[in-house]
Amino acid sequence: MTAIDLPEETVLSDAPQGDDAQRSAVNWWQELKSIVLLILAVLAFHSFVAKPFYIPSESMMPVLLTGDRLVVSKFPYGWSYVSPSFHPLPFLKGRVLGRLPDRGDIVIVSPQNRREDYIKRVIGLPGDIIEVRGGQVILNGVAVKQKMLKPLRLAVDGNAPCPPLQFPGALVTGKDGRDYCELPVRQEILPNGKTYVTIDMGPSALDWYGPVRVPADHVFLMGDNRDNSADSRAPLEENGLGGPVPWEAIGGRAEFITFSLDGDATWNPLSWVHALRSGRAGNSLRPQSVAPPQ
Repeated sequence: MTAIDLPEETVLSDAPQGDDAQRSAVNWWQELKSIVLLILAVLAFHSFVAKPFYIPSESMMPVLLTGDRLVVSKFPYGWSYVSPSFHPLPFLKGRVLGRLPDRGDIVIVSPQNRREDYIKRVIGLPGDIIEVRGGQVILNGVAVKQKMLKPLRLAVDGNAPCPPLQFPGALVTGKDGRDYCELPVRQEILPNGKTYVTIDMGPSALDWYGPVRVPADHVFLMGDNRDNSADSRAPLEENGLGGPVPWEAIGGRAEFITFSLDGDATWNPLSWVHALRSGRAGNSLRPQSVAPPQ
């Protein structure tokens, strides 16, 4: 029997029939819902669990460099109006399951009337009297213990160019022929024994502040790069935090560095591997602990 002899109902066809046609059609509404649900799941994770963060400035050198990528956990201090991604909410007093940060924690904070995040270190808690004299932090009338360390050398790259206005006289050439930023550093030890390293290039306007008492439900924040940080010492009109900040403005705690880029990458994918800074991935951002000063 030839094809022309087949009954009409038995003629073969590649076109989907009946239920098969319905199954083969793309359900665009279902696809859209899946994408929306995925976006909502990512936003919920960023808002309530953890989110990535990019370091855009030198204010937390030497622990954090421009180009570092890190993880910020959102739950250690509870949640507030700044917890949702992109900060769509106006100021709302209080926190859900709130807890104050510890001295020495590195936190992200949203300045008043801005929808952006800064990253700073917690120095003062509610009730503390904060004063800075000649770059020396004085906490409740007692100078925070400092120890001068050997100058720190950081390799110069696209994200750490050692600008002379910020680090005058710090650019040096090493024996290997590379350029380095040689920085004067100090170890600072808070009353709870948390310790970290700061940079102080010499006299600056930020070396003098207070005394100021930290109000209830507020914290006082400073950058580790003491002469180049728009923190609680700097007024709002100079892009600073304008004094102690309400704890509602704290968005989370910095945990660890995921990777770091030196800023020398190009559109060539082969350059991306070379742009990775070695030795920074996985570095913890929790302050070290020593015996509290007597």
